[in-house]
Order: sequence, then C-alpha cells, then structure tokens
Amino acid sequence: MYGLLFLAVSFVGCQSTATDEKGLLLAKVYNKSLYSQELDGLFPKEATADDSLKFLNTYVDKWVKEALVLHEAELYIPNDLNIDKLVRDYRASLIRNSYEELLVEELLDSTISQAELTEFYEKNKEQYQLETPIIRCHFLKVPLPIPEGDQVRRWWNSDDPADLQALIEYSNNYAVAHILEDSSWYNVNDIAVELPEGTLTANNIGTKREFTQRDGEFQYFFRMFELKNRREIAPLGYIEGQARKVILHKRKLKLLEDTKSDLYDDGMRSNNIQVITQ
Repeated sequence: MYGLLFLAVSFVGCQSTATDEKGLLLAKVYNKSLYSQELDGLFPKEATADDSLKFLNTYVDKWVKEALVLHEAELYIPNDLNIDKLVRDYRASLIRNSYEELLVEELLDSTISQAELTEFYEKNKEQYQLETPIIRCHFLKVPLPIPEGDQVRRWWNSDDPADLQALIEYSNNYAVAHILEDSSWYNVNDIAVELPEGTLTANNIGTKREFTQRDGEFQYFFRMFELKNRREIAPLGYIEGQARKVILHKRKLKLLEDTKSDLYDDGMRSNNIQVITQ
C-alpha cells in the first residue's frame, strides 16, 4: 500500500463549506494534498449534480495516481540533479520560444517569388536526386460498367481542349481517381497503388508510355508525357514545396539572429549589459 489517505466526499459544483481558503480537502498522497479550491472553474457548465460528482471522482482519481507516480519518482532523483535550475531553464525556454513565434508571425515575410525559387533550385538541385521515378501523366480510373463509355474514350483520345475539359468534369462525377493536369509531377508509386498490382512499377515504367486496361471492377486509362528516372535531378516543380520550406526556414533563422544582434547593440548603447571578467 502507498500510505494513501482518500477523503470521499459528496462534493457538487466545487462549493466548499470549509473556512480554510484552500477549501475542502479532497485527497492526500504522502505530503501532497488536493483541495477543492484547485478545481474552481473546471466543472462543465450546466452540469447536473450527478455529472459534477462523476467529474469530481474522475479528477480526484487521476490526481491520486499522478501524485503517487510523482512521489515514487522523487525517491529516485539523483543527488546531483538541480531541479530548480531545470525549472528556470524550462521557463526561460518557454518564454523565448513564445517571443520568437511572435516575431516570426509579425515580421517574417512569407512571400517567395519565382525568381527566388529558381535561384535556390539552381544552387541546390544536386541535393534533390530522385530515389523513385516520377512522371507527368494523365490517369483515369472509372468503375465498371463505365457510364458513357464511348464518349469517355473519345474524350480520352482527343487533342481538343474542350474535350479535355469535358473529361475533367466527367471524372469529377464518376472517376475513383484521376489525374488530368499534365504540368504536375507524381511519384510513380502514388499512381501504381491505384492500378492492379504489378501493372506499373519503378522497373517497368519506361515501357508503359500509354495503355488502357480493365479488371473485374475498373477501367484504367494511362498516358505518360515525361519520365524522370532514379538518380536524375528532380525538376523544380516536384520539389517546390520543399524549397519553399527551406527558404522560409533560412529567413526565420536570419530574422532571429538579426533580432539578437539588434537587442545586443541596444543593450550596449544603453549600458544595460555588463560583462564581468576575472
């Protein structure tokens, strides 16, 4: 047993009749005590008496278990562990992080021009070597039987932009999956998962320029416009999202470093910095 003294009370609405400013004692674990005043404002609004009592019992039970774990942990604290310093460091870290988030929110310019993206890409593109082939393609997966099947095939084989638009509208209504934007790049595995197993793989993609096929459930249409194989450099369009994150991260670091420098300069000018050396 943990030497636990638990005071069971019928306490509703967290209203204590005790004269102690801490309120009514609800539970005690070793040298730790839980008083009713600590629960002020925690009870759900419009709760019934039964609901409030259930909430109280649940809260107290959780508090007791956590207090027991904390007591046990305190028995094993290393003698050289400086808890006060850890608390001070953690508090300082929370305050600093909150301030940095405020700076970033108010001062960081998140606009990235195409010229900046291109410049970043040209300087860093060797880092973006592909591990899996990527493709630009059209892809359509329609449940059988295909609604308006002959019309779909005509749209699919047409070069008329109006027919492509008609196919897009059709796909939005009937297709299970579709890609009809030929300027975007896709990992071949993301498309292969929508096809029967083994139809499209990193190893056979070079021979799968165009095909239509069906299984017992779906009709598939596939047409590839461009392929980038393993170990080739990924095009900017494929890594643009990553590039934007890196650019913004570098801006953030520079903003924070510039702020530190400005604060240091201000502190030196106002004589609020003193460095005592031996």
